[in-house]
Amino acid sequence: MPGFRERLRDLPMFPDGLPDGQISDPDAVPPTPHDLFTAWFDDAVAAGAYAPHAMTLSTAGGGAVVDARTVLLTDLDAGGWWFAGHATSPKGRHLAENPHAALTFLWREIGRQVRVTGTVSSHPDVGVEDFRRRSDVSRATGLVDHQSEVLDDLAEHREAWAEALQEVRADPRRVPSTWTAWRLSPFSVEFWQTGAGTGQTRLRYRRGTGPTAWTTELLWP
Repeated sequence: MPGFRERLRDLPMFPDGLPDGQISDPDAVPPTPHDLFTAWFDDAVAAGAYAPHAMTLSTAGGGAVVDARTVLLTDLDAGGWWFAGHATSPKGRHLAENPHAALTFLWREIGRQVRVTGTVSSHPDVGVEDFRRRSDVSRATGLVDHQSEVLDDLAEHREAWAEALQEVRADPRRVPSTWTAWRLSPFSVEFWQTGAGTGQTRLRYRRGTGPTAWTTELLWP
């Protein structure tokens, strides 16, 4: 039986038949990373990518201990990338101590990755509307809270969740006091892709100053 290392090496990374890379000239890409991200996101959706809005959020608290988890993108605007959760959660505490964070999107179906690095700000007012627009199931999960605390018995969570579901259905406008929305305002956005017979390509947007908001540059893979 092969060892774990050998098993890993035999696993496929990306599907066959990926298109040739579309990035070749950093001066020919859209003027902002938001525009290119939207185009790539649409490509991922069209390719049938599962949960294309899922992203890895990496944070580090005041003690510089890095943590990461998967969260969902809730919006994208000129100011940045949005996500939501409890201010009292581990990610919320990290961001309160150190607002620098990074997001990573991986769309295997199209052989692309996007990395967004910047600073995060909290917007509880936006969080209220985000929570109220969620499904009953999602709001019940958020209402239970106690995220990452030790759970002695799984039945205890199931009971609390069932009670929370009844509460949000009885009062659709109820919002936990600790719920907030965060916006990551980027200073660097990197686009990576691989294609058939072209190898890997990396393009980075860096926030500039003055009349040019963004500068673009190719990076060695």
